[in-house]
Amino acid sequence: MVIEKDKSIETVQATRTLFLALMDSLSIDKLNEIPEGFNNNIIWNFGHVIVSQQILCYKLAGLPLKIDEAYISKYSKGTKPASFIDENEWVFLKQQSTHLLEELITDIENGLLDNYTSYTTSFGIPLNSIEDAVKFLTMHEGLHLGYAMALKRIVNK
Repeated sequence: MVIEKDKSIETVQATRTLFLALMDSLSIDKLNEIPEGFNNNIIWNFGHVIVSQQILCYKLAGLPLKIDEAYISKYSKGTKPASFIDENEWVFLKQQSTHLLEELITDIENGLLDNYTSYTTSFGIPLNSIEDAVKFLTMHEGLHLGYAMALKRIVNK
C-alpha cells in the first residue's frame, strides 16, 4: 500500500486530532459520564477506536498487538465501561492514539501487514487486506467520533 496515494491514513489522523480536541475540552469526570439511555462514555469510545485499530490491522495480519491485552479486554467491541478511567489512563490513551498510528504507517510501508486474514465486519463489509482495514477504520473512527460529539452535548448540559 502506498500511503501517499491513499487519503485513508490522513483521514484517520484528522479524526483522531478532532477526537483529542473534543476530549481536551472536557474534565475527566465528563469523559467518564454515561448519560441515561447510553451504554458507554466518551473515553470508552476513544479507547475503543485505538483497540479496534490493533485488532483490525495487527491481529488479522497474524501479528502481535502493540497494546496490552488488558486494554483489549476493556475497550473491545461488545464491552462497556466497567470502572472510572483516571487521568493516568487518559494520558496513556492519548499517547497511544498517535504512537500506534505512526507505527501502523511504518509497518504498512515496510510490508509487515501483508499477510492478512479476511474478515467480515459487523457492518457486513469484507476486509481482505490491510488496505481494506485502513479504509474501514476511516468510517469506524468517524462513527465513534460522532458518538463522542453527541455525548459531549449531553454531558455539557
